[in-house]
Amino acid sequence: MNKIVYLGLVMLLLSGCGGYLPFTGSDLPLLETKEVQASPEVDYLIGPGDSVQIFVWRNPEVTTTITVRPDGKISTPLVEDMQASGKTPTQLARDIEEKLGVYIRNPVVTIMVGNFVGPISQQVRVVGEATTPQRLFYQEDMSVLDVMIAVGGLTEFADGDNATVVRIIDGEQKQFRVRLDALLKEGDITANVKMLPGDVLIIPEAWF
Repeated sequence: MNKIVYLGLVMLLLSGCGGYLPFTGSDLPLLETKEVQASPEVDYLIGPGDSVQIFVWRNPEVTTTITVRPDGKISTPLVEDMQASGKTPTQLARDIEEKLGVYIRNPVVTIMVGNFVGPISQQVRVVGEATTPQRLFYQEDMSVLDVMIAVGGLTEFADGDNATVVRIIDGEQKQFRVRLDALLKEGDITANVKMLPGDVLIIPEAWF
């Protein structure tokens, strides 16, 4: 089929389904910083991919550094298949102490975490027309500008002012528009909204 004819049929079909091009986010409410009264206090939760150093005082033979498996569990000397994901380092330390107590008298365990990944609920995920789409661990007071710096900005094909944030509010998934072009290209600081753990930033491709 001739390419021009094909495109014409596509446009005709779209006009018959509501008279506008596919959804871009322009009809969504803007995400505003005032919607976030305060940055949440977030205790770090261990997640798959985290590097966990388990230090057992006076017991170097069971002191080790391991990576949390994709199933969220770890196996250490004397402790097999313990759930680590979703726990704070302190919680994991106490659980390991309980298990080691069968073999070691009054074990004292300290957990140190590296290569911070965390569970999905504490990540900010970026998809679409970012230079380097990826998942980021949420940090206190993280803003959308912090996120864009981490992913290297927008691609040349991005429709930044129709980017959207998907956020869970009171157990319900909601979607808001963010103005990335205004922030990055025009320096409009009012577009630098706060991000929250679990947010998904979607950056669409521009329609030329």
